[in-house]
Amino acid sequence: MTTQHEPTYPPPRRLKPWNAVERGLAKVGITGRMLVLAAPVIWLLVFFLVPLFVVFGISLTTKQFGRPPYSPLLTTEEGTVQLTLHLNNYIRLFTDNLYVAAYLSSIRIAAIATIITLLIGYPMAYAIARAPGPWRNILLMLVILPFFTSLLLRVYALTGFMRGNGVINQFLGLFGIQPIVMMQTDFAVYVGLVYTYLPFMILPLYTNLVKLDASLLEASADLGARPLRTFLSVTLPLSLPGIVAGSMLVFIPAIGEFVIPSLLGGPETLMIGRVLWDEFFSATNWPRAAAVAVAMLVVVVVPIMLLQRAQGAVVEK
Repeated sequence: MTTQHEPTYPPPRRLKPWNAVERGLAKVGITGRMLVLAAPVIWLLVFFLVPLFVVFGISLTTKQFGRPPYSPLLTTEEGTVQLTLHLNNYIRLFTDNLYVAAYLSSIRIAAIATIITLLIGYPMAYAIARAPGPWRNILLMLVILPFFTSLLLRVYALTGFMRGNGVINQFLGLFGIQPIVMMQTDFAVYVGLVYTYLPFMILPLYTNLVKLDASLLEASADLGARPLRTFLSVTLPLSLPGIVAGSMLVFIPAIGEFVIPSLLGGPETLMIGRVLWDEFFSATNWPRAAAVAVAMLVVVVVPIMLLQRAQGAVVEK
């Protein structure tokens, strides 16, 4: 008795629907890697560089009543196109004490808040990096948890703690201590900035510290170094990239913060974010506000470029 076997066929060939597109792009010299890189480049071009040039162009105009509330850069007279640039807004920034004080105050407040955030965030990041696996995930979740709540809600929650009849003063009243004035002060602004941007400091530090080779610490201890000496000579230098990254993530948004100084700070808390808001919406002086924004960008970007150049020089050595 013979058995008949069913005929076997080769597996079906998988068709690539984008073969024609790939061949067409290859003919003009476009590769898949270029397409992947094109997405962030186009995003930065459309949503960063183009608006930046628009704001810079507005800063070179003058205020006028109408729509838009600024004079045009290009005008046509007798068939010729004329370009009119006004530098009065930038001159005003360096000659008016209000703007100079606002920039200096913003730098001071942002720098102090960054230092406090680093002093608090470094031990927390170090503890999370050295915690056991299950506890590490729980602690990281607690760090990220505030991001699930709106910034306004978090800042308003702080007012419930620091106002005259808030939780802190009620607790102090149980011991007969007079209420402490915390709201509408620079202290409240520092608390708000540290509380808001602390996760931005912890996460880069944790990412750096968790990769630290434990054998280096053991070798330092075997050579007789005390824990403090090991920290200063091994752990701290190796965690410097995390410190720089976290400091930049805190300092850059803090210097232009508007919500926290408006809700927690007082009339003497002068920050450039509030000045920028007043120029745009209260004074309706778009050219002046655009100049303030461009100058603030320069104030933030120049130190970052110098820091990156210094880091590159250290790496080359």
